[in-house]
Amino acid sequence: MTSNSSRMAVPAERVAHTATPGEPRGFSVQTCVAHDADEQARNLHGWRQTYDQLTAGRFVGTLTELRLDHMQVFCETTSHSLRQTCEVQADAYWFGIPVRVDGTGRIDAQPIFGDALAFRPGGIEFELLTPAGYEILGVVVKGTVLRRYAADVEQIGLADHVPRTEVVPIDSMRKARLCASLRQILDDGTHGTHGTDHAGNGATPTRAPLSAFARNTLQASVLALLFDVAPWPAEPVAMPSRPRRQWIVSEARDYVLANRERPVNVPELCERLHVSRRTLQYCFQDVLGMAPAAYLRAIRLNGARRELGEAGRNRCSVQDVAAAWGFWHLSQFATDYRKLFGIRPSDTLKAALSGHDEHAIAH
Repeated sequence: MTSNSSRMAVPAERVAHTATPGEPRGFSVQTCVAHDADEQARNLHGWRQTYDQLTAGRFVGTLTELRLDHMQVFCETTSHSLRQTCEVQADAYWFGIPVRVDGTGRIDAQPIFGDALAFRPGGIEFELLTPAGYEILGVVVKGTVLRRYAADVEQIGLADHVPRTEVVPIDSMRKARLCASLRQILDDGTHGTHGTDHAGNGATPTRAPLSAFARNTLQASVLALLFDVAPWPAEPVAMPSRPRRQWIVSEARDYVLANRERPVNVPELCERLHVSRRTLQYCFQDVLGMAPAAYLRAIRLNGARRELGEAGRNRCSVQDVAAAWGFWHLSQFATDYRKLFGIRPSDTLKAALSGHDEHAIAH
């Protein structure tokens, strides 16, 4: 990131790790604490910006940032009022969502109220004026990725729906869900990615980095969140007939079972079945009364349970079965399994090997 300021900054206190040589490019989680406004501006990767502190006192700013292959998600807090000159990299889009609003921020002199988000395309300089005690969530998406997602998954032409204004009104409840989901993504990355060294100072990675498929799935989930707050009005879509809805759900199930070794996500299904995300959600709600992602996960969990129940013949382990059904994080698999069936996967396996009832083993 390049700052227009020529001042030297005190090094940031890095309390989480940046990408290490062992990690794939395009993935890192980092939290920084800054005690200088210029330093705060430099901590955000990929931006050109300058921060001017407008109110007196010692500045403190924090930045928690998740960088994926084609996306950046971050949360920024600043203690003092600032004037910010900002510019996102070319062919990208920035969404700014105020969280804690002790006062109203402004973008190019327009107020960003609590029921709105800020939006700017890359390559265009803009000005932010933020009050003291400000917190904002941000998402930067590569333009080609956003346009492809809009066309293939949402089935809209992005160029026809891009807001022409810096401030986009959004529904307050949807905004709250967006903020909660983005916070969870950052929290999961922060708590799952770093630990403490023996001196208590550092951030030593303690889990394997995300796979390319997992990164793509995470990016798709963030894009879905952004489209759910509807910054662009979608065109009316004629919903399929009931037989067509049933066919879509059946085809989705067959496709998931045919690719059981990996978690199939909603965008992939949309492309496979040539339907929009809204249409897919409507079909699943109408036919099954549940969301597509929940159903797809349940299908794989049921398949894993059947395989564990046949362990007497197959002599497999819980880890083997979880991997065979696309569950790469064993602890999350166990949590989801117990939530759905009321028992642990190891209980099902023990019951299959011993011939006892699995619920009796669980108790």
